[in-house]
Amino acid sequence: MPQPDTGADHGIRVTKETLIGLRRQARALNLPLSRPAASLLTGRHLSRFRGRGMDYQESRHYQPGDDIRNMDWRVTARAGAPHSKLFQEERERPVVLLMELGPSMFFGTRGVFKSVQAARVAALLGWAAVADGNRVGALLFNGEHRELSPTGGRRGMLRLIRALIAHTDPAHGLSNAAPAIGLSAALERLRRVTRPGSLVFLVSDFFSIDAETARHLRYLRRHNDLVALHITDPLELAPPPAGRYGVSDGRATSILDTHSRQVSSHYADYLARHHAQVEELARQARVPLLRLSTAADPLRVLRAGLHGGVGAVTDLESVA
Repeated sequence: MPQPDTGADHGIRVTKETLIGLRRQARALNLPLSRPAASLLTGRHLSRFRGRGMDYQESRHYQPGDDIRNMDWRVTARAGAPHSKLFQEERERPVVLLMELGPSMFFGTRGVFKSVQAARVAALLGWAAVADGNRVGALLFNGEHRELSPTGGRRGMLRLIRALIAHTDPAHGLSNAAPAIGLSAALERLRRVTRPGSLVFLVSDFFSIDAETARHLRYLRRHNDLVALHITDPLELAPPPAGRYGVSDGRATSILDTHSRQVSSHYADYLARHHAQVEELARQARVPLLRLSTAADPLRVLRAGLHGGVGAVTDLESVA
């Protein structure tokens, strides 16, 4: 597997000091929690962000003018008289990070590994969320998975940082004996545990998408606000110079010989199809898509992507 062109271990794995240090940078990042999505996020995204959620408080006798959608049918049947549900506005909104960390995420040829870039993005989003008084949670998948229920403040962030360090460590992610959990399985689990009204960031390179992925995204999109972050490496955008390259998925090894025009053509066609599939997936599910290179500055990409542009995809590979 090619190594990042950094000559330093920080390009391969993250440290607690690095992720804690992103707290100051995150002050410049405002998450789009309550304003119209079309004005803040790239993509044809017509609904508004749901903003603060509502907590069920109690049920009481129906009164003229109550919204029929808030009828408590169970209490009505039990009491023999119509009852309505009362709700109390939440003071915070859950922000949930879905980190899909398959073997292809432990790769990088320029800047850092994709897994490291994903961890930096997650830390920035987490610090921005807790700075706004919101809770942050995560689901991390790398052959096994870990779930962190949304928690606020420094305690929630330090718990997230510990999980990011563990799950983006190549020694753990690449040597895990369990088979990789695909993106659809991760999204299905997310559907079960994420509270409606959450703001969800999906961080992945999307190499494990399948026929079910769009369905899960559409379901999540009906009940939450989603933003997809497509992590890429420059080598995934164009074939490398002619040569023989050793490659590995962490288990098997092979040789990529780009002296061959046929090999280079197949390589370019495969990657073009992959990027087109990811873009079509986001379009079908009506999920804003930001593309982030391993060689880019994640803070600048997030600021530019969350607060500008009007395309179906924000391609910010050049933002470094």
